[in-house]
Amino acid sequence: MLWLRLVTESKAQIESEIANMGQNVIMVFSGSLTRGGVRGGWGSAPTLTLEDAQAILREVPGVVAVSPEVRSSFRIAVGNQDWYTQVLGVSAEYLQIRNWPCEAGTGFSETDVRSANKVAILGRTVATQLFGDEDPIGKVVRIRNIPFTVVGVLKSRGFSMVGFDQDDLVLVPYTTAMRRLLNVTSLRTIVVQAQSAQLLPFIQDQITLLLRQLHKIGPDKEDDFTVRTQQDIAEFATAQSRTMTILLGAIAGVSLIVGGIGIMNIMLVSVTERTREIGIRMAVGARPKDIMLQFLIEAVTLSVLGGFLGIGLGVAVAHAIASKTGWPILTPMYAVVGAFVFSAVIGIFFGFYPARKASRLDPIEALRYE
Repeated sequence: MLWLRLVTESKAQIESEIANMGQNVIMVFSGSLTRGGVRGGWGSAPTLTLEDAQAILREVPGVVAVSPEVRSSFRIAVGNQDWYTQVLGVSAEYLQIRNWPCEAGTGFSETDVRSANKVAILGRTVATQLFGDEDPIGKVVRIRNIPFTVVGVLKSRGFSMVGFDQDDLVLVPYTTAMRRLLNVTSLRTIVVQAQSAQLLPFIQDQITLLLRQLHKIGPDKEDDFTVRTQQDIAEFATAQSRTMTILLGAIAGVSLIVGGIGIMNIMLVSVTERTREIGIRMAVGARPKDIMLQFLIEAVTLSVLGGFLGIGLGVAVAHAIASKTGWPILTPMYAVVGAFVFSAVIGIFFGFYPARKASRLDPIEALRYE
């Protein structure tokens, strides 16, 4: 039961996190660069620029919005309160692309981005840590001792499947982050929104071709960037979930086999200890099938009781895990019914041999048994 709950909750969390990325999203990551025989991963080399982001929006058909992205971690201070968190520099379209509305305020505008204004949108966790129950809109926070006016608070999204608090962040205009906070000219990521899901593969190919041209990458050279669609990321996450499902299933299978063998051993001991009882029942007219049915019912009762205990334990442990990780709690009826039916099947399968052995005892020999 615990295995079914963990798998179900994991799948739901993956689907939720993919949906939280936004609609029809393509991610362009800086890096994936090979130099001197050593290949770096995403973000390992500063290979993306603002010109790349502008070219994607301008030249790739089907692209409706683009948000450059830079990020780093800073201490945010308000009076005598401070909080260390992640600061993302993004465009005014970022909230639209990510489908992440503000629960308070309106966010920053394109004018704020062009002018590199010192404005910030707080995640719910940051707002709570710095301001408590007080309304932060219009208040000033300091990032690297630079004052930023709070113009919005993001709607809460809770924890990710790996236990990361998605609300523990601050958004500022990417121009402000690049000029005032990080003093960089390169981007870590470019977030692209396509017009429709059907265009994602086409736009992915067009972005790859465009960036190879802009970066002057020859035919025999590897890309110095990585382009992934929302579908690619979903497939990767699903593959990881599938691997976890197989591993948990294998562990659950071994546990069921061990439990079934335990039931069989208990029933064999029971047959041995109750040999005289079986002989007496046969002597007064019990048929072999009656004896078999009796022991099968006992085996199934044992396994079903174990199944009920397992369901209760699974629910309790799943709630305990969820309270620590923030995963959603799901108790689908098919999982409960499936666990119950499976425990009954285990009882029948492993109880059959002891029941068959009991039904085949010779009544005379059974009555003589000491």
